[in-house]
Amino acid sequence: MKKVLIANRGEIACRVIKSCRKLGIKTVAVYSTADENALHVEMADEAFHIGPAKAADSYLQADKILEVCLLARVDAVHPGYGFLSENTDFAKLLQDNGIIWIGPDAQSILDMGDKERARSLAIYAGVNVLPGSQRFTLDDHHGLTDAAKLVGYPLLVKASAGGGGIGMRLVESEEALNQTVESTQQMAQRTFGDGTIFMERYVAKARHIEIQVFGFGEGRAIHLYERECSIQRRFQKIIEEAPAPGIPQSIKDDMAAAAVRLTQQQNYLGAGTIEFILDADSFEFFFLEMNTRIQVEHPVTEMTTNTDLVSMQIQLAFGEDLSHITQASITQQGHAIEARIYAEDPARMFLPCPGVISHFHIDTQNQDVRLDTGIRSGDKVTAYYDPMIAKLICFGAERKSAIETLHSSLQECSLVGIKNNIEFLINTLNHTEFMAGKPFTGFIDTYKSDLI
Repeated sequence: MKKVLIANRGEIACRVIKSCRKLGIKTVAVYSTADENALHVEMADEAFHIGPAKAADSYLQADKILEVCLLARVDAVHPGYGFLSENTDFAKLLQDNGIIWIGPDAQSILDMGDKERARSLAIYAGVNVLPGSQRFTLDDHHGLTDAAKLVGYPLLVKASAGGGGIGMRLVESEEALNQTVESTQQMAQRTFGDGTIFMERYVAKARHIEIQVFGFGEGRAIHLYERECSIQRRFQKIIEEAPAPGIPQSIKDDMAAAAVRLTQQQNYLGAGTIEFILDADSFEFFFLEMNTRIQVEHPVTEMTTNTDLVSMQIQLAFGEDLSHITQASITQQGHAIEARIYAEDPARMFLPCPGVISHFHIDTQNQDVRLDTGIRSGDKVTAYYDPMIAKLICFGAERKSAIETLHSSLQECSLVGIKNNIEFLINTLNHTEFMAGKPFTGFIDTYKSDLI
């Protein structure tokens, strides 16, 4: 029997375990001291302690995870998202030891993990990119001011090795440039081990649209349509939906075609996401980045295309025949919307609020309601990891009914003992501009007084 180790924690580890069970594959969990009693540890067939609470001492310790792989005699590793999921060295380390990496090859991770390299490859594939600058290292800022003027203000300072909205800061004038660059570089060095940055034009009223892709290697790839991911705070998403509302179908088709071209060019293997910035007024779109892993928001795609992306990842990695999955076989039906429930205080700039959850319950008897979580009543949300408690995903025949189901589920949710963003999510769903299908990345900042 095949055996897969999940090099992650929380809801994504639980999510992968569910797909492995469905495929008849045994699972191995790893856990830090803080996660000794976590749900993913309980769900797995085997579990191994890998270090102290800090991620740097546990979930980011590639050598320790490899030791567990060899001890437990696993066939493959699924990295989930975050942590080591886009770490080329970790992927190579596993492969060098005869362990299957459930993800794209190391070169694709390397190419797309470097934001400037990814931009160059997008241009080569005929995909529009925003005006940007060359890279600047910690030690070399020569020509920074002139490069910023060419890009144009407002602009974004972006960590070359960043992802998920981390390492991205807005600069509105030349006076704030140097300080923002220095602070972004220092943060990027601490977080990613690479303080290199580049600058990119900022679209004032933008929408964040992503295309789910899946590559089979040798230039064969498909898309699974688009997701709307514009409702964000601190450049991180909190509400996502599929399909994206209010965008002409021709624009969606063009984005999907561009995403597939880039994926094919990479001879990409497995699940990936091509992210675009879309001008909310002109509908002109630009390549933002490619994430070479499963995304947090993948459930809205699964619900509208009747697929299991994690199972597809695993089956491809184990060499199973997926030739029956073609572009023609993927159809999009209905509407799905996801809300991320966080232990945070929206009134205090979404400050994380660790603590013990004395009671947590969401009714999932309705087949149109899906809950992805790694948290139960009595569990503790610690300060060591992302404070996301759960993802609540709801489906409907059309957008209005999907939103109504999500709204009802959030209202009926019982979450006691910890500050959370549920009321904020409900207020966002109720907002007239959101209901009208007019999301944009500045939505929360613009309507903050209505939402908090």
